[in-house]
Amino acid sequence: MNHRFLAPLAIAALLLTGCSAADPDSTSAGGTASSSAAPEETQAPPAEPLDLTGEWKQTNSKSADSYQAATISADRIDVNWVNDADSTKAIYWVGTYAAPTEDTETYSWESQADAAALENALLASQDPTKTFAYANGVLSYELTAMGVTMTVEMQRQ
Repeated sequence: MNHRFLAPLAIAALLLTGCSAADPDSTSAGGTASSSAAPEETQAPPAEPLDLTGEWKQTNSKSADSYQAATISADRIDVNWVNDADSTKAIYWVGTYAAPTEDTETYSWESQADAAALENALLASQDPTKTFAYANGVLSYELTAMGVTMTVEMQRQ
C-alpha cells in the first residue's frame, strides 16, 4: 500500500473517532447533563383582587336576636335591620359597591345611596353617601340612629 494514502486516511480516522467520542458530561441518551441545566423557576399565579361579595352579619350588637346584616353583590350593598325574635327585616341602606381591583388587606369605598330604594323605608339612613371599610376580616361603617352614632362591625357569614 502506498504510504501517501495512509497518512491522510489515519488523520481522517482520528478526526472521525475524536468527534464521535462520548462527552463525559452528556447522558447516555445523548442529551445534556442535568447538572449543567438551570432549574426552571416557578412563578406564583397573579393575585386575585380582594372579594367582599357575600353575606355579612353584625358582630358587635348588644342583642343576640337584633342586629344588622349586609349582602354585597357585584355592584351593590344592601344593609338591613334584622330582628330574629319578631322574624322581621327592615332596610337600613341600599347603595353602590365599588369592588377592589387589586389584592389588598384593607379597603374602603364611598357608597352612593339608592334614593328610590330608601325613600319609603322608615328605618333607613337619610345620608346621601356612606363610607364602608374593610380590614382584618371586618366590614365596618358608622351608623347614627336617634342621635347616637356607633361603628357597626360585621364578619362574613
